[in-house]
Amino acid sequence: MIVVTGAAGFIASCLVSRLNAANFNDIVVVDNFSVAKKENNLKGKRIKEFVDRDNLFDWLDENYEEVEFIFHLGARTDTTEFNKEIFDLLNLNYSKKVWNACCEYQIPLVYASSAATYGAGVMGYDDNEDMIPMLKPLNPYGESKNDFDIWALEQTAKPFFWAGLKFFNVYGPNEYHKGKMASVIFHAFKQIRDKGSLTLFRSHNPEYADGEQMRDFVYVKDVVEVCYYLMHHRKNSGIYNLGSGKARTFMALALSTFDAMGVKPEIDFIDTPETIRDTYQYFTEANMSKLRSIGYDKPFYTLEEGVKDYVQRYLMEEKYY
Repeated sequence: MIVVTGAAGFIASCLVSRLNAANFNDIVVVDNFSVAKKENNLKGKRIKEFVDRDNLFDWLDENYEEVEFIFHLGARTDTTEFNKEIFDLLNLNYSKKVWNACCEYQIPLVYASSAATYGAGVMGYDDNEDMIPMLKPLNPYGESKNDFDIWALEQTAKPFFWAGLKFFNVYGPNEYHKGKMASVIFHAFKQIRDKGSLTLFRSHNPEYADGEQMRDFVYVKDVVEVCYYLMHHRKNSGIYNLGSGKARTFMALALSTFDAMGVKPEIDFIDTPETIRDTYQYFTEANMSKLRSIGYDKPFYTLEEGVKDYVQRYLMEEKYY
């Protein structure tokens, strides 16, 4: 059995799909299943058992002998939430319990970290574990992820294989439920569909023209492919970046979305809200050499390829992966 936490969410539900495609059907999905907007993410998938997140550890005590891998992708991911207690409960302390259970029962583990740990990026975006204690995230979400990375590296007891993945700007199918936290591509599609035009944030940094702010956008199909690889690799434990490795501009993203929809580009700019202006990132780019060095050699979707696949195969047809 393979356990996937946060399974009704965006990335984890896509991972369940990828596992099913490879004929892994004994999937145990863990989440708070009371959110109706997430139900379609798991509809039609081959799942052995549904376990409420509050019952996971009792369930593991009874079933650990059958569990061959845990993907811990469940987390509170709202970067605009500033109640640190929520993140301590759901991200930090829950993750410690998952880690300790994997140590006790010798279960390999992949868990979700985040590029939010890098903060403003003043120290770069290299997944050098020696630098992790010095990183300065910009919000409680990023802090919770970095706090767990630090804690994990400090432990003497570790699962026989483990990997923390620093997800960069992930986009793709199954994020319909995410509201304001959905990807820029999702929101761009909705704006273009509804209004025929798109509004982007104006640059407030003289080094970047409007629309030239850059992010490492990574397609969710690449993210789950890396997860699948690590499930079989089971060596070279550590913390890894997971982006495309190539920063692209919001303008390129916008033009790719218009092109995928067959709509003539019409783009306006508005001021970045003052509430986020001081912590706004103008550039992120994952150094992917560490993951490549352990043998992952598959190419990543380009932004144009990923946007086209996402828009035409999923968003335009309101389909799930």
